[in-house]
Amino acid sequence: MRRAATTGWMRYAALAALLCCALAPAQTRDPYAAPRRALIAELQAEARGDAGSLTRIDSDVLVVMGRVPRHLYVPKDELAHAYENRPLAIGHGQTISQPYIVALMTTLVQPRAGQRILEIGTGSGYQAAVLAESGASVHSIEIIEPLAAQAAQRLRGYRNVVTRTGDGYYGWKDAAPFDSIIVTAAASSIPPPLLAQLKPGGRLVIPVGSSFFTQTLLLVQKDAQGRVRTRQILPVRFVPLTGGH
Repeated sequence: MRRAATTGWMRYAALAALLCCALAPAQTRDPYAAPRRALIAELQAEARGDAGSLTRIDSDVLVVMGRVPRHLYVPKDELAHAYENRPLAIGHGQTISQPYIVALMTTLVQPRAGQRILEIGTGSGYQAAVLAESGASVHSIEIIEPLAAQAAQRLRGYRNVVTRTGDGYYGWKDAAPFDSIIVTAAASSIPPPLLAQLKPGGRLVIPVGSSFFTQTLLLVQKDAQGRVRTRQILPVRFVPLTGGH
């Protein structure tokens, strides 16, 4: 009886060891987990400021960004830099925005579950993924066809993201109105079609400037009566908004 019990225990121990070995790779599979945590810690340090400050980053946004694998949204030759706090080239003269700017713009649009958000400039798809993690329904437009196709593939796991190729200057009239609109390229002025597609009470975040060196990130708010208030946030550098305007 003792031998049978001992044998049974040994088989159980062996099975447990096998299970541990099988589970161990799952816990260490992501080689980017540590640099992602380091990036979030860096952003948290940059998020200092008084409550209500327009440059303060929402802690909930940092939690979301900690879940989104930025390395999946950068080209292979930029993987080593995926979690550095700076913009990276994604081809076709475009960039994936600096993580701090992604965090700040996301904070400013205040995404919430059940909202409808329009993004102009899908790029690699990273900003859309961050917005989608909030539970909002995201409509994203990219004018450069190869980038739009790549982003659509990367974002296919999100049921709350819809993408298309098109000129974002004119928005997405068929899906309007939107609770928030976020523009990830600099316009010379605020596109009137975007203002028209913004709900009363909605927010539009957009970099505006005629030169790469003289751009300002703006927060545009439309009140219940449709009146518009514009506030300057900080100087930025974005690629220009392209299209038929």
